[in-house]
Amino acid sequence: MGNSSGTRARNLSSTRERRWPIGTRQRVWLDVLLYTGLRRGDAVRFGRQHVRDGVAIKTEKSGFTLTVTLPILPVLAQTLAGGPCGDLTFIAGERGQPLTKESFGNLFRAACRAAKVPGSAHGVRKIAATRAANHGATVAQLEAIFGWSGGTMASHYTRSADRQRLAIEAMHKLANNDRTPIPAPDGQVRARNEKKK
Repeated sequence: MGNSSGTRARNLSSTRERRWPIGTRQRVWLDVLLYTGLRRGDAVRFGRQHVRDGVAIKTEKSGFTLTVTLPILPVLAQTLAGGPCGDLTFIAGERGQPLTKESFGNLFRAACRAAKVPGSAHGVRKIAATRAANHGATVAQLEAIFGWSGGTMASHYTRSADRQRLAIEAMHKLANNDRTPIPAPDGQVRARNEKKK
């Protein structure tokens, strides 16, 4: 997960600036996905009517709804101000019309293909979760942002981020640069073939 998500994130960041500058539909699409972490079906319903002090939107997942609160980050606010956005939804088609989640998924995938980067709406959600976890988001914070419950999905991202962080922090211990001696065991050491009495 770490390497492929990291590569996809770098590719999308590069594409975001170069191929999809502010003022393009694709930039709005990408930034809504990347800076909210919403599922594709929720992202296509997300619009100005959801924005108050923070953003509260009911998300859909497997037959139940959950309200998540997502403040608009400055980077997303800048993209939305540059548009183009629809009247009812930020993510919109060529004529400003709302899109179905299926249509949006197909259009976003085609835009990624045209920009020569691998990508899907769900893949961007994974990138957002990976980025949040790599920057120290806890299981509870990931669940609040992404509308998960039960800890399983959020733990998947934090476990990977924690393993990477811990390995980086501990790698120097292999070199033993501080020259800490390995303590001798207490008591007598027995010979290899000698059985314990």
